[in-house]
Amino acid sequence: MLKLEPRPQASKFWSYGSPLLALAITVLIGVALFIALGKDPVKGLQVFFWEPVKTPYALGELMVKATPLLVIALGLAVCFRSNVWNIGAEGQFIIGAVAAGGVALLAGKETGRWIVPVILLAGVAGGMVWAGITALLRDRFNASEILVSLMLVYVADMVLSLLVYGPWKDPAGYNFPQTRTFDAVTQIPRLMSGSRVSVGLLIALGGAAALWVFLFRTRAGFAQQVGGLAPAAARYAGFSSRKALWVALLTSGGAAGLAGALEVAGPIGQLTPYVPAGYGFAAIIVAFVGRLHPVGMVFSAVLMSMFYIGGELAQSRLGLPKSITGVFQGLLLFTLLACDTLIAYRLKVTGRAT
Repeated sequence: MLKLEPRPQASKFWSYGSPLLALAITVLIGVALFIALGKDPVKGLQVFFWEPVKTPYALGELMVKATPLLVIALGLAVCFRSNVWNIGAEGQFIIGAVAAGGVALLAGKETGRWIVPVILLAGVAGGMVWAGITALLRDRFNASEILVSLMLVYVADMVLSLLVYGPWKDPAGYNFPQTRTFDAVTQIPRLMSGSRVSVGLLIALGGAAALWVFLFRTRAGFAQQVGGLAPAAARYAGFSSRKALWVALLTSGGAAGLAGALEVAGPIGQLTPYVPAGYGFAAIIVAFVGRLHPVGMVFSAVLMSMFYIGGELAQSRLGLPKSITGVFQGLLLFTLLACDTLIAYRLKVTGRAT
């Protein structure tokens, strides 16, 4: 009979090395999956790990996918380090996109480039308001932030559908459920011609640097983590666990809303029912694979964007279903959890089961 027994001390090496081990195991399982589906595993791995980086344009597209994942993951890291479980970043992403899209639709011929920061701020505000609902219910009624934030994702999706099928629907759009294309003046500036990479990438990298300073070089960052992990100790030290809750959820909601604004005013250029791309859920994996550390999350965001692009290429080149992206994402998270469990615990044979 096997039993999990706590280890006296977790390995420091494997605490940082387990994401790499989890990735290796994911690749091995992926190879077996390709063989089981009758596909060439070499070509399968090529579309996931080589095609997204082999040309400058492909690298640009990789950065386009990685940007929203990193921005959302940075906000979620504040939550998870504070022991606040915001699982509804996807809903905050959607409402941020809706708020940003609403501002973008107000632009006219006389509008200047000043509207771009207003659009981004609207996205941040939308995400914060949506996350604030979860914070309020948790603070006042002790409702589970996991359930509330997750259920609000579906409400946010319905809000988006209501608008693009209703009052914001483009009358010249041949009855498709979408808004009109946003004016060029509202578009997020691009870093270079011939690529869709925007200044959103710089914002994401700047956010990673800011988060590092906040978490590891400020008293407020220390208080934030203590307030979530040990409320009694935080109160003794004069830190507020209630403040930690609000700061965590508003920060993560604002980050998710910013990611939504960067998407609709960047690569998408309008609101459609397909704005929800699962970034809010994938960013949870990004955060944990990156060990809730800003530097680690930069690399894990790139890895997760490779899964997105590889999944799209696998559909067109290998004839695999769209769900292959989710399979690889789920495998990575599952293997990481398994590795982390074996870091903290060891299997022990206790005797024959009766």
